[in-house]
Amino acid sequence: DQYVDQVRDLLRPGTRVIASGLGQEEERARTAVREAAAGRAVALVGSGDAGVYAMAAPALEMLAAEGAAHAVDVDGVPGITAAAAASALLGAPLGHDHAYVSLSDLHTPWEVIERRVRAAAEGDFTVCFYNPRSRTRDWQLPKALDILAEHRPPDTPVGIVRNASRPDESVTLTTLAEADPAQVDMYTVVLV
Repeated sequence: DQYVDQVRDLLRPGTRVIASGLGQEEERARTAVREAAAGRAVALVGSGDAGVYAMAAPALEMLAAEGAAHAVDVDGVPGITAAAAASALLGAPLGHDHAYVSLSDLHTPWEVIERRVRAAAEGDFTVCFYNPRSRTRDWQLPKALDILAEHRPPDTPVGIVRNASRPDESVTLTTLAEADPAQVDMYTVVLV
């Protein structure tokens, strides 16, 4: 719903809007694919870059699974990733090798996510955590920070950026030892 609100002024009169809330990404992609396969022009709206932890991948996977990929013309419109926007606000910490890791275990088992975090920590990558914390997933970020702390000094910089490039953005610069996961939500990216 919030993404549609951000583009409502761009909608033509009579545009049919099918809105859903966060956490219903697969159903949203399925609905968009069904509508497009029926010959309707569809815009699948999200935030950031459609190709980075967003709606392009599940929609294209569903088109391929249904054998409709050849029948539907798909145009991906790139956006600014939350990581790039946050990095600009923090002074470019993604200027060297870095890794994006989603902490959401809705589609990826935690064991796989933990292995990825550990690999990024061992590889000395700057890490940008997407989907770091929600109302029902509140332990993953502290665990991920603990894994990084096994390989980094306590004074390692941590940037907590909420709503990057939006009117209510907030930027907190702290350290690995002092980072407070309680101030993080799904509108936040965390860069370590």
